[in-house]
Amino acid sequence: MPSVYQLKSRFQDLLRPLCRSLAAAGITANQVTLAALGLSVLEGLALWLFAGAFLPLLLLPVVLFIRMGLNAIDGMLAREHDQKSDLGAVLNELGDVLSDAALYLPFALLPFVSGTLVVGLVVLAVIGEMTGVIGVQIGASRRYDGPFGKSDRAVLFGLCGLLMAFGLTSPLAYQILFGAGLALAALTILNRARAAIEKKRSA
Repeated sequence: MPSVYQLKSRFQDLLRPLCRSLAAAGITANQVTLAALGLSVLEGLALWLFAGAFLPLLLLPVVLFIRMGLNAIDGMLAREHDQKSDLGAVLNELGDVLSDAALYLPFALLPFVSGTLVVGLVVLAVIGEMTGVIGVQIGASRRYDGPFGKSDRAVLFGLCGLLMAFGLTSPLAYQILFGAGLALAALTILNRARAAIEKKRSA
């Protein structure tokens, strides 16, 4: 199914010159991974401490875009500059789910947003990433199947942050948006589980 993840290769091509420069400067994949996590936690704290404030909400799409770029760069550093490591794999997977939680859970504090939907979305996001990793455990491959992976979640929450920053506080609008996200997150879990099993069977 369609997903923002399908644009990843083009995004990486744009970032490759910067990636080469970082590698030449001695920057490691793990340092980039930790930088992405640190940035996410700082933005999450701002969203939590200043719930509903204009600037943190306006900055959210920017932070999410930078995080996406850092996530792409750490992968390229690992693969293309011989920086793969067990620690890197652990940091990469944990960093993604911790960043999601830090950035998205503060939305549950807003009075016009259903906290249940937001928490449910974050929980399903964690399960979805875990399902992707299970593909490796059963001898298939790490699954990134959509329709609602990490990049798609970033688009949804970035859009919501932008709408909120400019005054859209309709509870119905966010019930629809986050409700749709919840359904797509559940479908993503099913798709990743099915794809991993099919991949294993065809191997």
